[in-house]
Amino acid sequence: MRAVVVRRPGPEAVAEIIEVPTPEPGPGRVRVKVAAATVNPVDLMVRNGVGGTPFAAPRDQWGIGWDVAGVIDAAGAGVDFTVGQPVIGISERLDVSLAAQADYVVLDARNVSPAPTSVPATAAATIPLNGLTALQALAALDLTPADSLLITGAAGAVGGYAVELAAARGIRVIAAASAADEPIARALGATDFIPREANLPDAVRALVPGGVDAALDAAALGPETLAAVRARGRFVSISVPNTPIPLRGTKVTTVLVHADRTQLDELVALVDKAQLTLRVAETYPLDQVVAAQRRLAAGGLRGRLVLVP
Repeated sequence: MRAVVVRRPGPEAVAEIIEVPTPEPGPGRVRVKVAAATVNPVDLMVRNGVGGTPFAAPRDQWGIGWDVAGVIDAAGAGVDFTVGQPVIGISERLDVSLAAQADYVVLDARNVSPAPTSVPATAAATIPLNGLTALQALAALDLTPADSLLITGAAGAVGGYAVELAAARGIRVIAAASAADEPIARALGATDFIPREANLPDAVRALVPGGVDAALDAAALGPETLAAVRARGRFVSISVPNTPIPLRGTKVTTVLVHADRTQLDELVALVDKAQLTLRVAETYPLDQVVAAQRRLAAGGLRGRLVLVP
């Protein structure tokens, strides 16, 4: 089978497509025939040697890709999936030789959920990584409908899911993004909007005197976002390097996504109820992964890039 890998991570590294034996699933694992796999910023981190590869155990190659949609092709003992069943899943490790950008991927059964029935695989593949990150970030904030929540990067992949999930719970969402993204953010449920060009703390306090109760810093602005949170408020970062010091008694948490079958099932159910918006920016054949990575690095996307084997 074909698989996307990086052999020598670093600033000049280029993803390669190589031929490897098709892996077999052991007990508690399934093999997914890939129909779609997304391209995410974490792929560029692995390629560049950041975020895990330098301190991982030595290996000849690192696999690329976290999100997958496809069908169960083979199953090990002790799993509750059947061959031919459509699924979505997440490959949540950085230090692996093969990952989701491939013709086939083997995953723990707990990393997989039945796919939504209402959308194609290209859209379903956008759910796991960013949907779980948004859901787990909101869980860490432990919000109630009485709370106000600032979400930076509100039109991005994680931020967009977080806006919609929080708004559905009756939380007042203040979205911060590029001015051109205001219609998107409001369509997803944001109550208020702050353009990126504004002074974020001042703009927030004009809407919520004293600052918001909580912030989800999907844009990784760090201290600028923290300054918009009230004293003894709550703050979640999804970027370790951009997690600020917890000043003024603020509870600061860094959320790094993990597989969770129950949460993935929840996201799928929301999609099939038309309560979660999936956005595909562009699709590429698997053999154009380098072009897809360049497009991602160029920025300005509203939705995910998806590879189709």
